Amino acid sequence: MDVYILPEKTPDKSSSDTPSGLEDNKPDVYGLHNSIDLVDNLSERRLLLKLDLNVLPILFLLFLVSFVDRSNLANARIEGLEKSLGIPPKSNGYNIALFSFTIPYVLFEVPANMLLKKIKPQWWLSGLMFGWGVCTMCQGFTQNLGGLVACRALMGFFESGFVPGCAYLIGSYYKRHEFQFRYSIFFSAAILAGAFSGFLAYLLAKMDGAGGYEGWRWIFIIEGLITVVVAVVAYFLIAPWPEECKFLNPDEKALLLKRLAADRGRGTMNRINMKAFINTLTDWKIWVGMLAYFGADHSASAVVSFQPTILRELGYTASQAQIHTIPVFMVAFVLAITVAWFSDRVKHRYGFAMLGVTLAMIGWAIELAQADPVGARYFGMFAITGGVYIMMPVLVVWNMNNLGTGYKRVIGAAFQIGGGNCAALVSQNVFISKEAPRYPTGFGVGFALNILAGICCTVLFFGLRAENKRRDQGKRDHRLALPPDELDNLGDDHPSFRYTL
Repeated sequence: MDVYILPEKTPDKSSSDTPSGLEDNKPDVYGLHNSIDLVDNLSERRLLLKLDLNVLPILFLLFLVSFVDRSNLANARIEGLEKSLGIPPKSNGYNIALFSFTIPYVLFEVPANMLLKKIKPQWWLSGLMFGWGVCTMCQGFTQNLGGLVACRALMGFFESGFVPGCAYLIGSYYKRHEFQFRYSIFFSAAILAGAFSGFLAYLLAKMDGAGGYEGWRWIFIIEGLITVVVAVVAYFLIAPWPEECKFLNPDEKALLLKRLAADRGRGTMNRINMKAFINTLTDWKIWVGMLAYFGADHSASAVVSFQPTILRELGYTASQAQIHTIPVFMVAFVLAITVAWFSDRVKHRYGFAMLGVTLAMIGWAIELAQADPVGARYFGMFAITGGVYIMMPVLVVWNMNNLGTGYKRVIGAAFQIGGGNCAALVSQNVFISKEAPRYPTGFGVGFALNILAGICCTVLFFGLRAENKRRDQGKRDHRLALPPDELDNLGDDHPSFRYTL
């Protein structure tokens, strides 16, 4: 169970929240308190609707475009990229192009998210997007592997601050148990991008020969151009920080800030110094959460980078492989949104994370066993993709729910996502070309890392439950004797904070 940290309230007989003539020590004969609660609930519902319409749609669109750009290398591959650039069929040139993106993406994720606290999100997020859009277009003009690797590395640099930055911005507007559903809506853009990317690549590949360019080049050129245009428009649509938002009237903004303060309690870290930074980086929850995300992200990056190739090697043509990715991602989309809604509804994370682990494990087992017929292995793709896209948003929100607010949440989110994305370095090097189409190493590693994710989720659940019990028993109350400036900067280490399970 979760315990919200509510600020202490003192009776105020003159408060406008109390109807005239209704005193606290008299029975509510006319049900006026219920009427006030009803008005408050309606105000909050209107506020949430306004937030949903102003915060989420543009970030959803940006992430969809981002993921199309990130995954289009896999689509270009089966349209002849390797042959055009002179990459030998059984070499690991494609894998090198993949992890040239991942290394800068991981290295710059934490610093980029710390910069977000100093820069307006509309400038930061749209600027990053413009940068990687230009790099995406440049991939369509490369003539060799070196040029492709350089473009991919720059893309990784620009994209490094995008996802954790969006996660932090969304989380700054919603209470802890409103966040999962909203983040999953945002994250589901990646799932739809998997379906949309395959269909768009199928259409763009038909431009083969136009302007003297091959079809795979048009995939990069057109998709990169779309990204640049969307980035310019996005600057005017991305929401600022809650304290600066202009789409709310003064009363709505006051309600927003009041409900956020009540939800967060005293679990804040608004000042960063060496002690706070070390406290954050040595927090066991962040490391365990990062390892869980590592296991999940391996599956996701494997699906994005190799699913079209695997489907083609199961006997489908290049066009059929592109089209057959669409239903896989659509089913994953429905699963992710449904699970997110239930997770917020029951205020619980662990059980839903394990649901994703179990489903993905079934899929990896099918692929590892090389089950016949081809339809069985196609089902395995459904299971892996559905399971991993249940896991990933749940793990991110679970981590952010338990890091309080301020710098610890900024650093912790970036560390989890950045460290977890190191799994792409694994997935990009275990699907070895000469092992096609069975890929025993790739499927075996996927199965093992999925088990790792399940173990880490279980450790996190029991560890957090034990810590909540210690705090209920007053075993962390000695921290209340700390100097006020230190006590108010403890983040989730404050004795009054309770962890989401």
